[in-house]
Amino acid sequence: MNRATHWIGGRPATGSSLMIDVINPATGEVIAQVPDGTPADVDRAVAAARAAFPGWAAVDPAERARIVGRVADGLRARTEEIAATITREMGAPITLSRTAQAGFPVKVAASFAELAAGFAWTERIGDSLVVREPIGVVGAITPWNFPLQQVVSKLAPALLAGDTVVLKPSEIAPLTTPILAEVVAEAGVPAGVFNIVHGTGPAVGAAIAAHPGVDMVSFTGSTRAGRQVSAAASQTVKRVTLELGGKSANVILDDADFPEAVTRGVAMTLTNGGQVCGAWPRMLVPASRQDEAVELAVAAAAAYVVGDPADEATVIGPMASEQHRERVNGYIERGIADGARLVLGGPGRPAGLDTGAYVRPTIFADVAPDAVIAQEEIFGPVLTIIPYTGDDQAVEIANSTAYGLTGAVFGSPDRAMAIARRLRTGQVDVNGGHWNVLAPFGGYKQSGNGREFGRYGLEEYLEIKSIQG
Repeated sequence: MNRATHWIGGRPATGSSLMIDVINPATGEVIAQVPDGTPADVDRAVAAARAAFPGWAAVDPAERARIVGRVADGLRARTEEIAATITREMGAPITLSRTAQAGFPVKVAASFAELAAGFAWTERIGDSLVVREPIGVVGAITPWNFPLQQVVSKLAPALLAGDTVVLKPSEIAPLTTPILAEVVAEAGVPAGVFNIVHGTGPAVGAAIAAHPGVDMVSFTGSTRAGRQVSAAASQTVKRVTLELGGKSANVILDDADFPEAVTRGVAMTLTNGGQVCGAWPRMLVPASRQDEAVELAVAAAAAYVVGDPADEATVIGPMASEQHRERVNGYIERGIADGARLVLGGPGRPAGLDTGAYVRPTIFADVAPDAVIAQEEIFGPVLTIIPYTGDDQAVEIANSTAYGLTGAVFGSPDRAMAIARRLRTGQVDVNGGHWNVLAPFGGYKQSGNGREFGRYGLEEYLEIKSIQG
């Protein structure tokens, strides 16, 4: 069995003898262990990062960009290893692991490497020279649903900015970070610039957030945990960026291409087993066409084969853990109890899958906008179809949750764009718009603050100095 270590000062580092089991959610098998880190381990990592900071910050941005580009190349070369690892540790189907779990980090790192040349590191404003400088030591705390993607989305801009990093990966899906550490070292990143401390949120995450030697915390995870990170970080008035929960709405207008809108909406709800913060779990449809939407959604969901994530035919694997399976199943039971109309799936495991953290893809119709399953983040393969009457009510329902991360509108172009502008959310896809790695990503309201990707993401990791004269 694989026993991982921390990575501090450019090499493996041991800590406490206590270990955390990493479990394959498809089988319940313990496949690895990582250290149960402590605040003392965080102290060592922060010290290494602070020692490495002056030298790394002094490297020319063009050279830092070349190094980030080599990180992208190194990750690309290990696609199959990364994909297989993520499939085993958190249950993503192997085809998705190749294209998204392993593929997206490469695109993100490459995009930052290419961004550097045109970025305004300095600019003149009247008689002032405005200089963008690295912020210092960045504490990165990342989740399990896209375990490498979320790390690289923080690491790439931090490295390009000239910052050093202390990472706490999720203890549920931590096994790609040793691969990343090797890739980073091989790319020419100096020792101490990138450090990894494994462990739990209450121990390691809290220590990073509160640490006086950490200048910025970038956190992705639940809104509840984000509040705790913010509170801990406030004691040292460090910068905090948060990418938190979502309950995004897919608004389908009455003049939309219904088969396209519903089918794409189902895909954006069920991909990765619904364990996507930017998923569209609320499908808003004209009340007069709800039955049509239900028929299309059920037909589309039937193609999503649930099973062994290592099987090439599988589209939905298990939830990332048994604990999360129970949580999602509880929401399905709550939807039934509250009177939503169950049209597909339901509680319990799919037929033939008596073990493993599997959930049945589930669709509810006639869901009240204020129902628990329409307001709280389920983070599983559960679609809620909500009928509306008129564009104004659709916008009101879409904006009615505490979240505002992503969303979608399908309809005639001008009308759909007008609705998109009214949605209180950080990103909206109109008629199937695709992910743009250079466009900003982040939330309104309790979906967080700050932005990732492109120029906007890089700027989060920089301080701004004004020199007069």
